[in-house]
Amino acid sequence: MALECLEIDSCVQEISPPRSIFFSKKTLKKQSLAQPVSKYTTTTRRAAAEAAVASSDDSSGANPHRRLITDLPPALVSEILHCLDPKDLGVVSCVSTLLHTLATNHFGWKNFYFDRWGPPSGPPTDSDPSSSFWKDLFVDRETKSRCFMGRFNVDSLHGNTEAVRAVFLLQLAGLVFTGGYDSVVRMWDMEDGFLISASRPLGCTVRAIAADAGLLVVAGTGAFIHCWRAAAGHPRRFDITGFVGSAGGSNSELRLWGHEGPITCLGLDSARIFSGSWDMSIRVWDRASLKCLKTLRHMDWVWALVPRGSTVASTAGRDAYIWDIESGTLVNVVHDAHGSNSSALARSCSGDILFTGGEDGAIHMFEVGSQGSEEDIRKIATWKPHTGPISSLAFEFPWLVSSSSDGRLSLIDVRKLLRSEHRSKVYKQAANGVEPPQRMLHWPGSNLFSVAIGAHRIVCGGEDSVVRIWNFSQALDIEKRIQASRGIRLENRMRRRKVQIEMNSKSGRPDQSIVSSKKNQMSGSRKGI
Repeated sequence: MALECLEIDSCVQEISPPRSIFFSKKTLKKQSLAQPVSKYTTTTRRAAAEAAVASSDDSSGANPHRRLITDLPPALVSEILHCLDPKDLGVVSCVSTLLHTLATNHFGWKNFYFDRWGPPSGPPTDSDPSSSFWKDLFVDRETKSRCFMGRFNVDSLHGNTEAVRAVFLLQLAGLVFTGGYDSVVRMWDMEDGFLISASRPLGCTVRAIAADAGLLVVAGTGAFIHCWRAAAGHPRRFDITGFVGSAGGSNSELRLWGHEGPITCLGLDSARIFSGSWDMSIRVWDRASLKCLKTLRHMDWVWALVPRGSTVASTAGRDAYIWDIESGTLVNVVHDAHGSNSSALARSCSGDILFTGGEDGAIHMFEVGSQGSEEDIRKIATWKPHTGPISSLAFEFPWLVSSSSDGRLSLIDVRKLLRSEHRSKVYKQAANGVEPPQRMLHWPGSNLFSVAIGAHRIVCGGEDSVVRIWNFSQALDIEKRIQASRGIRLENRMRRRKVQIEMNSKSGRPDQSIVSSKKNQMSGSRKGI
């Protein structure tokens, strides 16, 4: 309902006359004393929502005990609206033209967007901070997230000569990177599926790939990290065809050494490179100096890692860990997250939701607090969509995607398990402890190793050396055409029905459908109903 209100709020603004929005002086004073506005509790949120949508038919303001919302300081109005979640803020924008303006231009939309998806892939264009840019961007992204329940096309990328162990989707550049047992990194066009370029053989199995606008890193069984810096002016951003030390690639292609075992996972942020290895450590590297800043020691092989903000999460053995990046200290740990190895990991952009996948075929969802105690991590839900070990997890709000050795992908929508209050986002635990997935995608006869999600696509690589892309980018348009076609068919059916009734009335014959219905009722037959 909230999104519907947001999508038609322009119409509401045109047809709704301005309504006077009032606050009671006594009520406002009582609320501010009992619960400061700056504390986002449930009581404050409910009181703020009720106050924001309260109105009076006495537009003359004759009641001396009530005031217009515009009489409040702008900072206080902003704090009141900041207590609302996207749904409530959307509903408030439909109440009147005054609240439409206040809610649509509120800075909270930017926070909502960053909490769910992080910074936009392209440069923001909101030159006016009071514009509705972030609200429009949020609504558009939320609407398009429904595409993964629609129809799709499957594209197959052929070119890898052996099993594909790692895939990575770089949305901002429209690129897909793959690597595997043939030790070659390949770069593909996301839209057309064409092979753009391939690296020279790196001499080891490629097990991990990570990239952003300025850097591409790959690693594997060779215990080194191979890096390509973005080439200025290059049409595809990265030139991966050169050789280390060559005249054209000495500054853009390099290797980092330090691990003593195969590297299984990689991560990037704006200042650092993260690498996890079977030498039971995570190394944190400085992107500028390329020096190892810290080494985070584990008690078992490191399987996966995901950096978010000031922390990095990892899995090693059966456990999941959260580390402080600056100090290198262990902040929290989930003991025995799975019955066997915790082989896969994913996190929300805000870092407060953690997903783990294990060789036991289970997926767990945890809420992570900021207190740094074991009680601060709470298991919220469990899924068991696979019959084989989980090999990879990928998350883009609200969809969690998993791949497994059973040749299937599961799509899980976590929206119903979340609520948008500022202090606690978890809504409830599953009653029976196990949640069903929303959708399953099948890849018969193949052991799947790696999965990525983004740009309305799911990319997966497996044992048969073929990379498949499930393309949902046209799903919403197809659904609109289907709905329009259904509407036209219904309209034509009603038109024919009307003509038939008119013809029967002129000829004096009763309506055959009515007669048939009466006969069925008398005989007890349900045929034709």
